[in-house]
Amino acid sequence: MSLTFLGLEELYKINAIPTLVLSLGLLGIIGILLTLGRRLDSAMKLERFGIPIALLVGAIGFLIGPYGPFSLLPERVLSTWMKLPTPLLTLVFATLMLGRPIPRISVLWKPVASQALLGLVLGLGQYVVGGIIVLSFLLPSLGVDPLMGCIIEVGFEGGHGAAAIMGESFRNLGFPEGLDLGFAMATVGLLSSTLLGSGLVVLGRFFGWLVPAEPDIENGLNEIDLEFKPIEQLKSLLYNFALAGLAVLFGIFLLYCLRLSSTYLGDISKQVLLAFPVFPLALMGSFFIRFSLEKTGNTKLVSSLFQREIGILSTDLLIITAMAGLNLPLLINYWIPITFLAIGGLIWNLVGMLIFSRLFFREEWFERAIAEFGNSTGVAASGLLLLRLADPRNSTNTLPVFSIKQLFLQPLLSGGLITVIAPLFISNFGLKEWTEFCGLISLSLCAIAISLQTKYTKVSA
Repeated sequence: MSLTFLGLEELYKINAIPTLVLSLGLLGIIGILLTLGRRLDSAMKLERFGIPIALLVGAIGFLIGPYGPFSLLPERVLSTWMKLPTPLLTLVFATLMLGRPIPRISVLWKPVASQALLGLVLGLGQYVVGGIIVLSFLLPSLGVDPLMGCIIEVGFEGGHGAAAIMGESFRNLGFPEGLDLGFAMATVGLLSSTLLGSGLVVLGRFFGWLVPAEPDIENGLNEIDLEFKPIEQLKSLLYNFALAGLAVLFGIFLLYCLRLSSTYLGDISKQVLLAFPVFPLALMGSFFIRFSLEKTGNTKLVSSLFQREIGILSTDLLIITAMAGLNLPLLINYWIPITFLAIGGLIWNLVGMLIFSRLFFREEWFERAIAEFGNSTGVAASGLLLLRLADPRNSTNTLPVFSIKQLFLQPLLSGGLITVIAPLFISNFGLKEWTEFCGLISLSLCAIAISLQTKYTKVSA
């Protein structure tokens, strides 16, 4: 059952055992080198300038990949790697809530509400931008499939995991190119999130938009995280992998129950549930386990450091595998629609970050905006990466606000319910209708966010 829901059953059936061992073995070696390399002074300096070491390793992976100039990696290895985004992304979300205390929602509900509204506006707006570009130019000039109007949200907001999940839905709806285009857009989004987002952090620091860091702020790590005790750290690492695995199993169980219930629902509801991914539910699993540990007083079993490292490493490997498998022939064949959609999506996300965020947020606007920009361009882990660059000592409330927001928003966007429904809606009712619907909802949410912020400001004054 777990293989099916994680998207690994196809990987197992297609690839022979020797190929699977070789592919995962190479990825394991890369993971070890990444973990060690990130602790080198040169790597730490690069990350301070907004250049993650995973991006550099991914560039090397592309150079030696099947479509790169050197072509040293066998194509069978890359075919295996391209099936890993879903399980890697699931592991990332399984760690999001485990490694940090659950904040008091009663204190943070207003910041969380405004953060969620910005996330919804950015995500739904990507459908609006994609729909306008496809309807006004790509469809009449190039005759593209109307479902291409979903590609920005699938690639940018959802990333490679959502693209992998939605590939089968696109194929069933007569749009087989959707999988490859989704991967291509997700790769562009990850690169843009890293490079453009890092540049924005540098600009934010230059213009004084960032909240000043507190040098001695507590980082909330357990004592075992700070001391070098090999045996205890190994035990802690195993515990933390096990807890993350439990969060994944919790998500798998929830998804199994949802799909089981689909037999009693209509065709549309059945299609939605069958296409729904596991990683938003793994996030719920991480929240449930963290809540249980806090209620039973067993939080010492979980390490903030190890959970963070597991999440970062999974994200790094996702970036590397995506870049190593970057399909240049596909990008060349579809360079016009990809270029227009990518530029439109990036402009929209920049508008949301630099303009909407100032209207939506009362304080810490840049940190909260840059996290949302990363999430809406790459994946949630990209948002956390940019937040780490902008707020390395957690001097703001952005991390708990962003984490709680993901708990509510992830089941909707980024491969969630809305992502799954969009192509079904377009196929049944039309792209124009879906674009108008998303535009109306986005405008309504903007009005609610501005009204909430205005009311909040008056009460505070």
